[in-house]
Amino acid sequence: MNILFIGIGGALGAISRYGLTEIITKYFSTSQHIGTLGVNVVGCLLVGLLFGFLADMKSEVQVFFVIGFLGSFTTMSAFSMQTVEMFNNQNFGEAALYILMTIVFTISATYIGLTLGALK
Repeated sequence: MNILFIGIGGALGAISRYGLTEIITKYFSTSQHIGTLGVNVVGCLLVGLLFGFLADMKSEVQVFFVIGFLGSFTTMSAFSMQTVEMFNNQNFGEAALYILMTIVFTISATYIGLTLGALK
């Protein structure tokens, strides 16, 4: 049954990632890597919140949201490809800033989410 929950959550997470990346890119930046960064920060915040809220139980809800939905919602593959493209285009400063922002913002968002989730 967990496989089904992971599969459904994963499909919904991938669709949500695509949609949110498009919205962020359209309304907040012309650069797609900002959309990926935004999705990864939101996903990390949600992972922290869910782990905080669901820390005491291993359930289908946790499997669906954390492994399925958020596992496909956040994406290191897009981050990696966009970073390599920046390096290939000689945009070293932009690539370095993107790497730093991704690491700092996603870890911070996870910590904030975990802290808020533990306040239950």
